[in-house]
Order: sequence, then structure tokens, then C-alpha cells
Amino acid sequence: MGTTHQEDTLLLEDHLLPQTQNCKSYAGDGSVDIKGNPVLKANTGSWKACPFILSTECCERLAYYGISINLVSYLTKYLHEGNASAATNITTWAGTCYLTPLIGAFLADAYWGRYWTIAAFSTIYFIGMCTLTLSASVPALRPAGCEGSVCPSATPAQNAVFFFGLYLIALGTGGIKPCVSSFGADQFDDTDPKERPKKGSFFNWYFFSINIGALASSTIIVWIQENAGWGIGFGILTLSMAIAIASFFLGTPLYRFQKPGGSPLTRMCQVLVASFRKRNLAVPTDNTLLYEAIEGSRKLLHTDELRCLDKAAVISDAELKSGEYCDSWRLCTVTQVEELKRLVQLFPIWATGVVFYAVLAQLPTLSIEQGMTMDTTIGSFNIPAASLSSFNIISTLVWIPIYDRVLVPVAKKITGTERGFSDLQRMGIGIFILILCMLGATLVETKRLELARDLGLVNEGSAVPMSILWQVPQYFLMGAAEVFTSIGLIEFFYDQSPDSMRCLWTALALLTTSLGAYLSSFMITVVTSVTGWIPDNLNQGHLDYYFLLLAFLGFLNMVAYLICSKLYKSKQVS
Repeated sequence: MGTTHQEDTLLLEDHLLPQTQNCKSYAGDGSVDIKGNPVLKANTGSWKACPFILSTECCERLAYYGISINLVSYLTKYLHEGNASAATNITTWAGTCYLTPLIGAFLADAYWGRYWTIAAFSTIYFIGMCTLTLSASVPALRPAGCEGSVCPSATPAQNAVFFFGLYLIALGTGGIKPCVSSFGADQFDDTDPKERPKKGSFFNWYFFSINIGALASSTIIVWIQENAGWGIGFGILTLSMAIAIASFFLGTPLYRFQKPGGSPLTRMCQVLVASFRKRNLAVPTDNTLLYEAIEGSRKLLHTDELRCLDKAAVISDAELKSGEYCDSWRLCTVTQVEELKRLVQLFPIWATGVVFYAVLAQLPTLSIEQGMTMDTTIGSFNIPAASLSSFNIISTLVWIPIYDRVLVPVAKKITGTERGFSDLQRMGIGIFILILCMLGATLVETKRLELARDLGLVNEGSAVPMSILWQVPQYFLMGAAEVFTSIGLIEFFYDQSPDSMRCLWTALALLTTSLGAYLSSFMITVVTSVTGWIPDNLNQGHLDYYFLLLAFLGFLNMVAYLICSKLYKSKQVS
């Protein structure tokens, strides 16, 4: 006689029957519903749940980019800040937005779970948006307008209200960023061969929804802010955030949930302490003798790398005699040890991601400066140099469906794998495309400088009669590089992370963008002070040399990446 439904449920909760015939209708990766019960795959998750998550991300990104893209205009024109002060405030705020994900990730993995972390931080985000809207709408909360050349500065109280709202948003987005992508990927069962390949497609459309929000912000929202007023502009963004929250909660009955596994930082520290305490013990040649007893997630299989950390899972004679295995600062599970091993092994690939974003970060700034020294007229229209950055977003929106619907099916037939490209292959392709992008920017700048010399414009610093449309290919390649590497990086970190650390690892993936921006600023400062390649008058400089230097840096990064990816071993679970 077979097991009853009730018995199957109990076994599922203990992860004992994820693959048996009787339990195929349930998710085999430990997913539960909002009440903590095992979930039926037919009624939950997969693409049934994802539209709510993707619409949440799209609306949240619309709100975020609607603030960040044009924030310099509001600070200088309406709060009457100087250029240097505004630039400092924006840089500090943007950096904070990429550091706060570490807070949200920790809370999600350790205590709250991804769903409740998103819910809590979305509320904080919404309060910040309401505060920002009030500061721009209520006359008493903003400085008076300029009278001639006299522009009154914002009072401390007015600044306090505005920046309070702005940093609530920075905190709110920090709780959402690392959790939404992970929560969306959680809707696909890793143990189901039919659902598993769909996870890669989810990350593609997740990135697509981000860029839809960014495109709407850089066009429609910016126009409304500049022409209809900032109070209305911020009000629309507040409404967008309200729609994001409503969409997220509407999908609750369809979601699959992963239980939090306790503090990941504590578990890693326990491995270091326990391995140090047992440094004089020998690791047994039979790996099955190492201690393993973990609940709430799948087990990580033992690997032979970093054997010194295995000492933390060695059962000492005293522990064997007493039968006391509850002190995690003296005895850790194999899964705990492997969690720390995975983080150490992932670090080299993570570092190549920082360099990738350091190179990528140069283009939005230096390409705009390059475009400002070119002919920006097309027929009777004058195109601002910054507007060409829209081609980057458009390229991304074009490349995502091409990759998902064309390249992946073709690659599946060639490689015979379920995803077509592995995450590591995908990231490597993007790194190579970025090199081509930098070489394209080099060729355009070389030709522009030749024209400047031929026409005697070197010392005048005026624009060169070379169409700004020559920049389109480099923006197009930039978008392609992001589709391959940026999406691949998030997906790779999610797939390779332990079940109980997925938000933290996603936050680390996002941190590459922040550190890449800081490295980019450092590089520009050093190169400008040492070489003089990037003067105020670009006709007198050698921006082409700098672009070529970035291409060479990208090549070195690609070589390092190929070595690291070759040595990397994917995680194995049971």
C-alpha cells in the first residue's frame, strides 16, 4: 500500500521524497506556500507567478530611474545647489543604492525570507516617494524661485525633508534589488527538468522589464518633470511604486517560498573558527565520515578543494564519545563548509565582473563627452549627445528577445544542453563584445581627431563636422555586452549560490557595478593627471588612446576570466 497524502507531505517537509513518483506533483526543491506547506507545482510558480514579479520590477525601476536620470537637474535648478555639490550628492546617493542591497540580502537570507523583505522595503520605498513628492509640491518645503541671478538656497529643513525621502528610497531599493530576481527564480523548480531551463529565460525577461522602466523614465518621465512640473513628475513615480506593491501582493497565492536558513555570515564565521580550533586534526580520507546534518535546504556535496576548511566538519574523539554535536563553533556540517568554499572559489570570477563594469562605466560618460564634440544635427533636428544613450537601452531591448528566442534555440541544437549557453560562456561572450565596443569607440575618436587636425580645429575646441550617428555602433555593442554579461552574472550567482544564501550572492553580483564605478573614477583621475589624454578641450587630447587602453584592459580581463572559468567547478547538490 502506498503512502498517504499526509505522509507524503511530512516527507516533503523533511526533504526525503523530492524525486519519488508519489511526490512529483510537489516542488522538489523545498518550496512551500505562504503558510509553510509544500506546494503543488501545477497551481503555483513558473510563468503563472512571474508576471506579477516582472511588473513589480518594471514599475520599481521606472520610479528609480525617474529619480536618478534627471536628479542633477532638480538639485541645481530647484534646490539651487552648485554643480560640484550636486555631483557629490548624486554620487553618494547612487553609491548608497548599491551598498544597501547587502542589508536587504542579509535580512532575507537570515530571518525574513525574500517575500517579506520585499514587502517591508517596498513600503519604506513608497514612504520615501511620498516624502519626495511632498517636498517638490508644497511651496514651504522647497526654495523660492530665482529672481534674476539671485537664487535662494534651500533651508536646512527643506534639505532635510528632501534628502530624508531620497535616502529612504536608497534603503528601500536595497531591500528590493537582491530579492526580486532571486524570488522570481525561486518560482522554477531546480529538480524538475522541464522547469529548470525556464529559469534562464526568466532572467532575460527580468532584465527586459528593467530596461522598459529605464526607457520610459528617460523619455516620458523626464519630459513631464521638465515641462509639467516636478511635483507631477514625482507624483507619477509614486503612483508607479504603489502599482508595483499592489502587483506584488496580488501574486501571493501563486508564489513559491524558500524558508530563510539563518545568518549566512554567522555560518561562515563558524567554519573559520571551528577549522582553526581543529587545525591539528587530520581530515579522514573517507569523506562520508565528515559531519552532515542540515535542514531547510538541499545539501551541498563535498569537494576536494580547500581541504583545510574540512577540519571544521571533522568529528573529534571527544565529540564522538559524548555524542554532543550541537556546538556549531566547534563542529560544522559539510554543507556549511562548502558554502564558504563556494564563496572563495567564486571570488576570481566576481573580480573579473568588477573590471568589466569599470570598463563599461567609462562609456556613458566619455561617449557623451565625445558626442558633444561632434555634429549633433540630423536634418533640422539637434540631437543632445546624452540622448544617444537611449540606443544602449534600445539595443538591450532588441538583444534580449533575439538571445532568448533565436540564439538559445540554435545553441541548444549545437551543444545539446538545456540552456544552449552556460552562464560562464554567456558572460565570456559579453566580455569579448565589450572589447569590440571599445575598439569601435577608438576608431571613431581617431577619425574625429584626424578631422580636427585637418580642419585646424585643435585649438578652437569646437565641434568637428562628423555625424554623432557614428557613435550608434558602440552604443549598440554596449547593450549587447550587457545582455550577455550582466544577465549571465546575476543568473550565475543565483545558480551557484547555496540555497540559503541566494539574496546575499545576488547582492554581491550587484556590488560589482558599484565597485566598477569607483574603479572607473579612479582610473580616469590617474590617467588624466599622468597623461593629459582627457583635457577640457578633447580636440587637444587623446581620448582614442584612453579607449584603446580600456580595450587592452578588457582583453587582459578576458584572459583572466577564461582562466578562472576553466578552473571553476560548478556546485553539486543532493
